[in-house]
Formats: sequence, C-alpha cells, structure tokens
Amino acid sequence: MMKMLSLILLGMLLLAGNRSFAEAPTADFYLSPQGSDSWSGTLAEPNVQGTDGPFASLQRARDAVRVLKKKKAGDLVVLVREGTYLLNETVVFGLEDSGDANQTITYAAYPGETPEFSSGREIRGWKKVKGLLPGLPSAAQGKVWEAPVSGHFRTLYNDEGLLPRAQSAGFIPLEGGGRNRLHFPGGTLKDGPNVADAEIIVRPHHAWIVNILPVVSVDENKQMAYTSVESTYAMNPLKFLASEKIPSCWVENVLAELDEPGEWVFHSKEGKVYLWPRGKSPVVAPQLLELIRVEGNVDLDGPEDIPVRNLCFRGLTFKHGERYQVDPDDAGLQHDWDFLDKANALVRLRGTENCTIEQCHFLHSGSGAIRVDLHGQKNTLSGNHIEHMGGAGIVLCGYGPGTKDVNKNNLVSNNHIHHVGEIYWHSAGILVWQSGENRVANNLIHHTDYTALIISGCMTEFFSKGGRELTRTIRWNEIGGDPQRFKGKTLEDVRPYLHTHDNLIEYNEIHDAMQRLGDGNAIYIRGAGANNIIRRNYIHHLITPMIMQCAIRTDGGQMDTLIAENLIWKCTSQGIMAKLNTRVENNIVADVIAPPRGYYLSVREGPLTGGTVKRNIFYSHQADSEFINELAAKNENSTEDRRGRKVARLKDADADYNIYYSTVAPALGEEQLKKNQRDGVDLHSRAVDPLFVDPENGDFRFRPDSPALEMGIVPFDRSKAGLL
Repeated sequence: MMKMLSLILLGMLLLAGNRSFAEAPTADFYLSPQGSDSWSGTLAEPNVQGTDGPFASLQRARDAVRVLKKKKAGDLVVLVREGTYLLNETVVFGLEDSGDANQTITYAAYPGETPEFSSGREIRGWKKVKGLLPGLPSAAQGKVWEAPVSGHFRTLYNDEGLLPRAQSAGFIPLEGGGRNRLHFPGGTLKDGPNVADAEIIVRPHHAWIVNILPVVSVDENKQMAYTSVESTYAMNPLKFLASEKIPSCWVENVLAELDEPGEWVFHSKEGKVYLWPRGKSPVVAPQLLELIRVEGNVDLDGPEDIPVRNLCFRGLTFKHGERYQVDPDDAGLQHDWDFLDKANALVRLRGTENCTIEQCHFLHSGSGAIRVDLHGQKNTLSGNHIEHMGGAGIVLCGYGPGTKDVNKNNLVSNNHIHHVGEIYWHSAGILVWQSGENRVANNLIHHTDYTALIISGCMTEFFSKGGRELTRTIRWNEIGGDPQRFKGKTLEDVRPYLHTHDNLIEYNEIHDAMQRLGDGNAIYIRGAGANNIIRRNYIHHLITPMIMQCAIRTDGGQMDTLIAENLIWKCTSQGIMAKLNTRVENNIVADVIAPPRGYYLSVREGPLTGGTVKRNIFYSHQADSEFINELAAKNENSTEDRRGRKVARLKDADADYNIYYSTVAPALGEEQLKKNQRDGVDLHSRAVDPLFVDPENGDFRFRPDSPALEMGIVPFDRSKAGLL
C-alpha cells in the first residue's frame, strides 16, 4: 500500500513539474490582444488592477527589443499569445532590428497557440436595400444589403474566405483590341457614373497570363473600353485556344452582374458597398498589401546593400491582405507573371540575410504570401502552410540582369502550398527569378491555376526590346545603356547578367497544377543561367485537359539544365520537354494522358548537341502513346521548322540505355527503338517491361528481376519526395 501511495505521489509531482514547465515558456517579451503598449511586456496576464502584463502590438515589442539588445547579449525571443492582431500599417523591421553576428531575434507563437495578424477591418452599418436598386438583376432584388465605407478596396472576406466580386459571364473579345483598349461584343459594357469602378479581367492573346485592368471609359457606340494600365498583350481572341471558342474576358465590379450569394460591388463615388450576403460572419475589407516588411539599406542603383540579419518569424498566421494592382511604371518579370521589387506579399524580406520564416500560416489574401526581394542571401523559408492566395506562394526575386548578383543561397523547403493564384491565375506556387544557388526541396504544391514552380530569368531578345516585360528590369547602368547594341547578340553575350544559376530543385511533390490556364507546366525553366538541376521530384495527376502543357519543361533558348531522377505519372499532354543541350537522365515517365498530344519526351528546339537522353523509362498503359516527339523540319531539305526554329532530332543527342514499353501495345516501344537505332542512337536501349511493383497504383519500385537494374537505372524513392 505504501509503495502504491509513493508511486501515485511521484506521478503527481512529475505531472505538476511537466505542467509548470509547459505553462511557463521563457521569453524576453510577450504580446497579447488583451495587453497594453504601456506595460512592460511580461508574461503575466493582466492582473485585477490591470497595471502590468504583455504588450498589445508587434511594433511595441519590436521597439522594446531594440532597447534590450543594447544591454543583453545572446538570442532574444518575443512570444505572441493567442488572438487576432489588427494592423492598420505595415510593421517594418530595419537595420536597428537585426540580430548581431551570433544572435537571433525571434518572434514566435506562444507554444500551443495560433496568433493571427490581419489587416481586415470589419464593415459595419449594414442595411437591407429598400425598394428597387436600379441596374441590379431581378434575381438579387430584395436580397442585397448596403453599407457606407471609406477608402478603396478590391477584395472582401468573411470567415469562409474570399468573397467573389460581381463578375459577368465570360466572352470572346472582338478583333481590333490593343493593350489599353478592348473591343467588346455589343451590350457587354455600358457607360455610366460608376464605370471607373469596373475592371476588365482578360487573358490577352495567349493562354498563360491574366491581366486585371481598371476601366477609364466606355464608348458603347464603338463597343470599345479603355483602360488605365496596359495589358501584357493585345486584348484580342486567344491564339492558342481560339479554335475552341474559350471565353477570355470578364467584367467585374458592376451592379448589373451582382446575381449570386456572396457577390459584392463597390461604388467609390457613393462610398458604398453592396453585398448579397453569404453566411452570417463579419465581412472585412483589407487595409494593407504588406503586413510585415523586413528592409535593409537597399541601394537600388549602386553595387552594395546593407542587409537586415538574423530575424526569425515562427508559427504566426497572416491573412487578409489586399490585392495588388499593376502600376504603369512596373517592371514585369517573364510574361508579367510577377514584378520586380513589388510590394505584393504579406511578409516581405527586402534586403536580408540569415532571416527565417518557418511554420507560419498564410491564407485568405489578395496578393502573395512571402517574397525575398533584391538582396536576399541565406534566408530560410521552411515548414509554412500557404493557401487560398490571390497571388504567388513564395517569390525569390533578385535584381534585374546586370552585374549585381546578390539574391542567392536561400533555402525553400517543406512548405505546403496550394490554391494560390486564385485572383491572378498565372501566379506560381514558387517563383525563382534572377536568384541562384538556392535549394528548393521537399515542398508540396498542388491546385494551382498555372505553373507550380518557375525558374526564370531574362531571354536574350529582351535586351534589345522595349516595353514593360523584362526590358525594364535590366540594369543598363551596369551593362551599357544602349539596347540597340544587343541586337543579334547570343546567349553567351548576355549570360554574365543572368543570375538564375546553380539552383537545386529536388524532392518536391506537385499535383493538380494547370487548373485553368494553358501552355504551362508543373516545373518550368527559361531565360535562366547555367547548371540548374531539377531532380528527384514527384509530379503526378496533371489531369486538366489543357493544350501544350508538360510536367517538366525547358523553354526557348534555355541551356545547361539537368532533368534527372524524376517520377512523372498521369500528366496530360507531355511528360518532359527538352531543348538544346538539356540533359534528361534517369527519369520515369509513365501514363501521359492523351489527347491532346501524349508525348513522353518532346524535343522541341535544336540542335541537341551536348544533350543527353539516358537511362530513362517511358512506360504506357495506352495505345496512343508517342514516346519521342521531334521538332519536324518544314521540308526534307531544311534544318528549320515553319517558325524558323532549328529542328530537334534525338540522333543529335547522346541517347542510350532507355526503356520504351507499352503494356497494351508493345509494338510501340519496339518501333520507337528500331527508329532510334536506325538513327544511330539507343544502341543499348530496350523495349521491355521494366517490371515495376504496382504501376497501376503508382508504385514504381523495381522488382528484383527488373531489367532496369541491369541497365544501371536508379530507382525512385517516393518516400523522400514531398513534405517531410
């Protein structure tokens, strides 16, 4: 009995000790929504008299750390308690907020709690609209509420997330449009006192970009709408998809289109918002584009910056940021997929080194989640959950082409990124632009409307062009100010200015990309420098039947890229697209979905001199497979295709030790192999079953008797890809 009582007492003491430890994490300062900036920032909850306790704001904690770090050596920690922190101005951390050489300053969630930072201000004063509201569809009459508002906003949210702005049905523009004018079908747009509040959503000319353009005026007689900002391409019918009669234009924020629950319209002149309610939770309008900005001393035109160092943000939630607009003087990245040095992310590192954003949650916002801009080195973005964003998930964006190469050696790992680009459809899950020597690994990216992961720089032809896209990013003060001197120049002439080099893109898992746009990919690289490696990624179930898409694609002029040891399964249209001297080695490409196309390896720009196609497995359960598709010459005597591109022929590459196999039509592999061997390549390749364990269910491990092992093909370990 005494022994039992002793054990019970010991257990109670241990539990008490554990509870005491868990309830009292140590930190230098604390925040609480119930705190006060006039208090000392202690852990204690406000006492009965309310004389001391945590700070109330992140700004106050930042300022207290500035004072403390002058007195105390070593790491400093601020813990943030549960609750919502409403921001009405961006919290900026500057050089005075850096950690010293051996010091990290951390702003983290209190253990077990989920503090949220939001710029969403609740809209109050709602009243049901009485009587008929002119211009409102009959379906919405009697169901719409109105509220007085100040300022200007482009997104609204409730507890369910983004509320959709009133939007017209999609339509196909008429010919005769331009970059700042839309030729619309009759009756689509109407002039009126609130026409300047309307915006045109357009996929201009091509299939890979969406512009959102504020309307300046409408001429109903000429059926022409004019915009304050130019679109990326002329607003004409889609070229790639025109034959399918796919709508490419919509009109938003007009009362005549408010016809569904959750939709809303903002009228700036009246200072009112109209809403057909969805649910009963509060409606909030965002006040800020950026919630937090860490900013060093950035010398835009000079050779050196002074970065902020050693800050860490951990376990915090960020939401309700505003949707960005394209400004007339913006400098676009490739195809205007994003913009140079643009304030369009909830947390932005602009001139930083050794800073960390980890285990944070980003959601329900109109722009992007995280940016590392200009000078950004040895930063870590890890373990974050990014979802339901209007823009990109993560952007690494260095300086434009020039001699200043200071965005590099960053780690982007283990982030879960999904449902991004919900407003700007083209926004990537991860975009790496003019940034090199980074490791992008073990991220899970899915449900993107366009390409999941982009590695990009500047194509040679833009050094002699004008316009918003890419040319404006070039640092003419460093490379010589006359664009005309670059006419006719080659990649070798501009390569010293391309800083997207030596990136390692590995162990990422991507699925369900390419949900709405066309001519895109899971992983894409173009205009980048040399020695980028795309390896050991698992890409599967790109199942939307979009034309001209790939799992992994090198695009026009891209050279010196290795695509190796990736597993591609059930992707529509094309598995891998290789150009010039791309090396394609040890990949498994299985069950490409067709139509359209159905190419397992597409070689699209030549000559392929220096390229390799070795130790790959091309494996199909379909009879309409085309294992190798080559870029055909315009006639038998030409070395160019109809567009003037150099033909791409597998025989010009080093191709061998590959397996070609169709379970339903083995002759397809045999015919491909015979053709290749007649051309003098694939001499040791085979048209045999690679003997996977269970390929129908995605298990592409090799059985012990697999011929792939004899041929030196390395197995793919799926357990190492995706989130750790």
